[in-house]
Amino acid sequence: MSNAPRSILITGCSSGIGYASAVACRAAGWQVFVSARDAEDVACLQTEGFTALQLDLNDSASIQAALAAVLVQTGGTLDALFNNGGYGQPGAIEDLPRMAWREQFETNLFGPAELTAAVLPVMRRQGHGRILFNSSVLGYAALPLRGAYNASKFAIEGLVDTLRLELSGSGIEAVLIEPGPIMARFRANSLVALRKHVDRQRSVHAEAYVQMEERLAKEGAAVKYTLPAEAVAEVVLRALQRRVPRVRYPVTVPAKLFRVLNRLLPDRLLDRIKRSAV
Repeated sequence: MSNAPRSILITGCSSGIGYASAVACRAAGWQVFVSARDAEDVACLQTEGFTALQLDLNDSASIQAALAAVLVQTGGTLDALFNNGGYGQPGAIEDLPRMAWREQFETNLFGPAELTAAVLPVMRRQGHGRILFNSSVLGYAALPLRGAYNASKFAIEGLVDTLRLELSGSGIEAVLIEPGPIMARFRANSLVALRKHVDRQRSVHAEAYVQMEERLAKEGAAVKYTLPAEAVAEVVLRALQRRVPRVRYPVTVPAKLFRVLNRLLPDRLLDRIKRSAV
């Protein structure tokens, strides 16, 4: 049996959950390949000693080139993939142009699906593998003014549920990581997306957008029960190292609570709770 360290490719490692997970996996002895969209972020990761690659989830050629570079260095194998890269597009459904929807799904769903499809033949040949997807509490508990992001994460949940069935008996496991509020650059990126695509002043939701902008602009734990990205990294490592992983790993109190509430409460009552959570 080979003594080579287990290998993992992680997307979206410029900050937050991706970066924290890369640090945790490296500390645990994994051969870690990190990726980011921007060349500057790739260079920063390389200065920290990571094997870093440029990978743009919106670009098929970039996805294929990054994976090919990883396989050259591993001799054609890959033990794990963490589909972490993504962002949140805020905005009411009636305020979002088609382009906002397209960009949200290109990054959050189509890119990870394409990368996963490219990795699967490698894992099938070797007879094992683990593919993690960074979903969200909003992948099973939709909140208002986040329609595009909700929909992209609900789609990820459906993709992984299907993939798990299709991988039965292959030795490959598909796992959902479902964080609630996490301290990361996520809010700052969401604020950029909000201002790019939504005409806040002309919307019937103008007042709500003012409050949303204030919240997204805050540093640190702007939402109750917010945890550091390292809390997710610990769960990611657990999902990678457990012999038979759980199907879903909710992280933070809100994520775990809504899993329970979804089973216990009627939809109309859940709606009232979700409206109050904004």
